[in-house]
Amino acid sequence: MSPGLVCAGAPAVGVLCLVLLFPSVSRAADPAPVQQLQDSGTQVPLRGVYFHNAATGWVVGDGGTILLTNDGGGKWAPVSSGTRALLTAVQFVDDRRGWTVGSHGTILHSNDGGLSWKRQFSGMQAPLFGVHMVDATTGWIVGANGTILSTSDGGRRWVDQDSGTGMALYAIHAVDVNRAVAVGAVGTILSTEDAGSTWSKHETDSAATFFDVWFNDESHGWAVGNVGAMFQTLDGGRRWVDRTLPCLGTCTRPLDLLRIRFTSPEAGWIAGERGVVYRTTDAGFQWVKQDGEVTVSLFGLSFPEPTLGWASGDRGTILHITTP
Repeated sequence: MSPGLVCAGAPAVGVLCLVLLFPSVSRAADPAPVQQLQDSGTQVPLRGVYFHNAATGWVVGDGGTILLTNDGGGKWAPVSSGTRALLTAVQFVDDRRGWTVGSHGTILHSNDGGLSWKRQFSGMQAPLFGVHMVDATTGWIVGANGTILSTSDGGRRWVDQDSGTGMALYAIHAVDVNRAVAVGAVGTILSTEDAGSTWSKHETDSAATFFDVWFNDESHGWAVGNVGAMFQTLDGGRRWVDRTLPCLGTCTRPLDLLRIRFTSPEAGWIAGERGVVYRTTDAGFQWVKQDGEVTVSLFGLSFPEPTLGWASGDRGTILHITTP
């Protein structure tokens, strides 16, 4: 690892200099996590996964597919969604209330732990790619054409906010009811500090498409995307530092990174193209490539506990990850 120096500031307030350690990729690691395939009972792409705890989880995918488990994935049961839409993301705020979104402006809501789903009105036909609810009443959804929808009443009404961009937005993460960051195509990163009344665009000097964003707290966040793109912020998303992973060995093109999750300020995971899984235990200074048998792309990632996680992906893949 080699240190880099990044400075920013104005004469009136002085200059702020941050010393950053740029990331490396390694195969040496702590005791290796165990990756175990679970039987989903389907071959359709599973694009989103969310676990509320070690036992209860949901996956969503193409053709309106929703699967539910109450035993940590030992058995996955199909649930009627009432739609054939491609479902892209799912989130629950407790063991009863959850949302999933997808193509044709689809928003579905459950009040009974995912056993049944009711449609909520989005007011549009654009595909929706990401959802993040802060609590049972407040949250955001993002999608194609710069779509940002917000709710303050649990989705009874979704309000179309002005994002200031026409780029597709693939993910959003909110740290509270006022502050959120959305990411998308062609290096797009947007943030709000006033519940979405205004959205600010942040420069990354990158044309990468960002597929996911995650914040550990109000200051520290990460965005990942195609061709190995990885950017970090230490100031709540105002400024982003390129931490893109290098292409090593026989690599001809870094793999697309599709999901990122942290379970603590130090411990994080990335899943992506061709079944790639990376792990960090030192706040992202070093990312360790995990060995596994999965070769299909992983679209979803969820860690209800620091030592337990699940990934979902192409060909009905559900991958259970446990750490020593």
